[in-house]
Amino acid sequence: MKGSRRILVTNDDGVYSLGLKLLYDAVKPLGKSIIFAPETPKSSSGLGLTLHKPLRIRRIRYWNTLIYVTNGTPSDIIYLALNEITPRVDLVVSGVNIGDNTSIQVILSSGTVGAAAQASLLGIPAIAFSAAIEDSQDFQDPEYYEYVLKATRIISSYVLEHGLPDGVNVLNVNYPRNIGPETPIRVARPAKIKFLQRVNVNYDPRGNKYYWLYGMLAEMIPGTDVYAVHVEEAITLTPLQLDLSPRINNEEIEKYLDRLAGYLTEEVEATASVEAR
Repeated sequence: MKGSRRILVTNDDGVYSLGLKLLYDAVKPLGKSIIFAPETPKSSSGLGLTLHKPLRIRRIRYWNTLIYVTNGTPSDIIYLALNEITPRVDLVVSGVNIGDNTSIQVILSSGTVGAAAQASLLGIPAIAFSAAIEDSQDFQDPEYYEYVLKATRIISSYVLEHGLPDGVNVLNVNYPRNIGPETPIRVARPAKIKFLQRVNVNYDPRGNKYYWLYGMLAEMIPGTDVYAVHVEEAITLTPLQLDLSPRINNEEIEKYLDRLAGYLTEEVEATASVEAR
């Protein structure tokens, strides 16, 4: 029954992001929806957990809705929510992020995807939603807001009903900047990289050197999420698997690892022999 389903709504852009409100508006008809967000933006926090300082939980009312906020990361929120707010969650939805989360390079650093990944590690179906926009105010376009809301509700409802297929831990959804009834939908693998990283070196007024990281768009390869979102302007569905181990059914991989294991054994034994003298 819809009323018995519990949906945790979170993000990494902070509690005041319009993307969070959009996500809540999308899923609240599907079950009991709980908003729990960082009190300040936590972009690029990945799967980071806060282990070096206390975490606090506050309750506020915003958009005439009860919202839980914390000084922690999106990943912290998964554990805090299950420990303090609700012992059961049927679905975690994270986003809608300001800026797309496409490519392995970006996905691994994304706090939006990080929250979904932490939920998945606990066996909870999770979806990360992102939009290829530059500012939260872009959600104020009524047509864009409504179309993203509708698509988000449909996707979330489907995952609630059917779960995720075996081997898929997180569904990563990216919306293009322009969206409407004619927008295509693509299932796409993540590109390896989105940006060619650069480092700008400069000096502050005291003559101390500082560095500013930035990126230039890399070549976009057809069939990838980056290409689908930015060239085809498609809604992109990317299944993610958190098993980082390659499937060892390749003869070359097996031979390589056998050689490495043998070499390691020989070197450890040789080192132990030298130390024993």
